[in-house]
Amino acid sequence: MESRVLNIHELIKMLPHRYPFLMIDKVLEYTEESLVGVKNVTMNEPCFMGHFPENPVMPGVLITEALAQAGAILAYLKTGSSPKEHLFFLAGIDNAKFKQMVIPGDQLILDVQIVGNKGNFWKIHGEAKVDGKLVCSVDILSAMRKLASDLG
Repeated sequence: MESRVLNIHELIKMLPHRYPFLMIDKVLEYTEESLVGVKNVTMNEPCFMGHFPENPVMPGVLITEALAQAGAILAYLKTGSSPKEHLFFLAGIDNAKFKQMVIPGDQLILDVQIVGNKGNFWKIHGEAKVDGKLVCSVDILSAMRKLASDLG
């Protein structure tokens, strides 16, 4: 698979998520086993109205979600599937570590690698960095499922 950039218009075709839950803005590069994406963190995001208004910090669960979405894109690319046929659901999170805060104005660089897959289960290792510094690392287990409309 040739490495190339994917813009937001291509990503919208690949992910079922929409505002405010689309957590990836661009893919900088990908191969069959890895992907590097970008999440631009802005003050306009709804989470900052309550987490925390006087000292906005991106919740770790949303950083993890951004990495999970990057992993789903990688799995879609590898399988040739799409969200019109299958969806990826979070099945497990292991070894989550958060090293520093992510605040509005930061740019998360999302680096994911396929660790393995068995049947419809995909194990992804993800790391998020800001300015070259690790802010989060996590092992994600995702389950690829056919859409309910395709089951009958």
